[in-house]
Amino acid sequence: MYRNRFERYMGELTARLFRLYGSRWDFHLVLSDLVALMDEAAGERDPGLLARDADAEREADWFLRETGVGLTLYVDLFAGDFSGLEARIPDLRRLGITYAHLMPLFRSPEAHNDGGYAVSSYRETDPRLGSMKDLRRVASRFHEAGIALAIDFVFNHTSDEHEWALAAKRGEKEFRDYYRIFPEKEEADEWNRTLREIFPDTRRGSFTFVEAAGGWVWTTFNSFQWDLNYANPRVFLAMCREMLFLANLGVDALRLDALAFVWKKKGSDCENLEEAHLLIQAFQFVARIVAPSMVFKSEAIVHPDEVIRYIGVDECRLSYNPLQMALFWEATATRSARLLRHSLSRRWAVPEGTGWVNYIRCHDDIGWTFSDEDAREAGIDGFEHRKFLNRFYTGRFEGSFARGEAFQLNPETGDCRVCGTLASLCGLEEAAELHAAGDARAELYADMAVARMLMLFGALFALPGLPLLYAGDETASLNDGSWKADAVKRLDSRWVHRKARKPMREGTFWDSREDGGDPWLSERRLRVFTGLQNIIAARKAESGLGKTGIRFFDAGDDAVLGFSRAGGKITVLANFSDRRVPCRPGFIPPSVDLLTSEPFGEGDSFALGPYRALWLKER
Repeated sequence: MYRNRFERYMGELTARLFRLYGSRWDFHLVLSDLVALMDEAAGERDPGLLARDADAEREADWFLRETGVGLTLYVDLFAGDFSGLEARIPDLRRLGITYAHLMPLFRSPEAHNDGGYAVSSYRETDPRLGSMKDLRRVASRFHEAGIALAIDFVFNHTSDEHEWALAAKRGEKEFRDYYRIFPEKEEADEWNRTLREIFPDTRRGSFTFVEAAGGWVWTTFNSFQWDLNYANPRVFLAMCREMLFLANLGVDALRLDALAFVWKKKGSDCENLEEAHLLIQAFQFVARIVAPSMVFKSEAIVHPDEVIRYIGVDECRLSYNPLQMALFWEATATRSARLLRHSLSRRWAVPEGTGWVNYIRCHDDIGWTFSDEDAREAGIDGFEHRKFLNRFYTGRFEGSFARGEAFQLNPETGDCRVCGTLASLCGLEEAAELHAAGDARAELYADMAVARMLMLFGALFALPGLPLLYAGDETASLNDGSWKADAVKRLDSRWVHRKARKPMREGTFWDSREDGGDPWLSERRLRVFTGLQNIIAARKAESGLGKTGIRFFDAGDDAVLGFSRAGGKITVLANFSDRRVPCRPGFIPPSVDLLTSEPFGEGDSFALGPYRALWLKER
């Protein structure tokens, strides 16, 4: 099988590498070394993974099926360590999880590690989680339970404590060339002129002076994360070796972290360059030859038009859908789905055999990545609208129900992103505060918060693609304010939604001890959890919600997002407002709501309640 794939795809791989490195005198040596490391990795692939490889083409659309449900989690926060995670597999199965993305697992600096995204070794796990042997066992247990394993491939940068960076600090030229290190500040300044600042609250510009390295090191994100120099083909070869090592652990999907930044070209913004696509495609063909059952997932939090360019069977078959995520929150704040419907209807289509990963929250912040062009067509000033959304979700807008934190506030522009859990951003934290104060409004506010969450889940799980939950949101976990008292975490507000769980009681998915003994809050969180369970069961039972077909339509009121699935036989309506929305007679044929089994007759007029989602299937 390996030789057949090699003969089938090596030409495609070589063509991409030639465009990147073909002008080098040693290009033939690069190819020779690449073939050798692919041969070695293929020979180390165990029988179980070879069997999955044999099924790869037949099972190629596994992430598009109606049975697919994903969960993103930090192993330490969710279960303590790998053994704890293994013990919780029955809980994952009961919830219906078929895809588990384990956040960064590998050795990183003790203090400055960006939540694990500053990798010191791709071959060693964080010892607090367990060993590489333990991780391999978890992957095997996941497969036995029908759960695909996804992990991060942090390939734009390494930690400044990685062995390559340490060698560069020692002055070893081979490894200095693994990074971009400029002895003179003028050279760094010349590059900086065309680059945007990603973490302006942390450091100005994209370079850090490192005395031990004797110059200015390219650090797009944090100063301790050194960008790799992919203009050097030896870096590509080294990272291919690390990627294939991860593939041979039993990984089914690799999330390509910060993939928009991997190629640098002077005079450009060094984002979304054509060479970046060629590089990712080259990695993809290496993986397709050696480990075809592993797919790539794009993490491109850039302009919506650029996000789509990373999606393809020869690049990333899966992609986060940051436009859908951001506009779910935009519609929730404005009580209008107009911009959401307009943008998604224009920008949903992806190539056959690929799909979106749809989500409401994740480990990261919320950035307002909608298109200004789309906003103008909807009569919205994009710049001012982002300012409003930031104020709304960080509690600086009168009447807001959200309890969020600003992330990376730019002191010059006032721009920022937003952090917080689903429940706190939807108003449950506000309701809990009112309840604690004895305010009679607490009941109504809590009911609305629960309804918002279930409406968002209802809309999310009806979309084509893979719905992805962020651990803690399935149980309506509130923000964790302890991050502000931590000397390291207080510099990164994303820790507000990176919350450790109490040890689980036997046979439960969630422990009410998290609520400090407050049965009022526990009861409302339980309503969210059981409501979500119902939504997941309804999705898994309806084959028409699989595959990719979707059509967005105007539901007659801007508060309502409307779309149809299964060739028009399933109509989905989601009311993003706190008012009842009348639906005109004859709007739908005789149908039944798949979420409640409630019948709707032909010619009936009805009102869609506040924050309600319907999945109406023709009878």
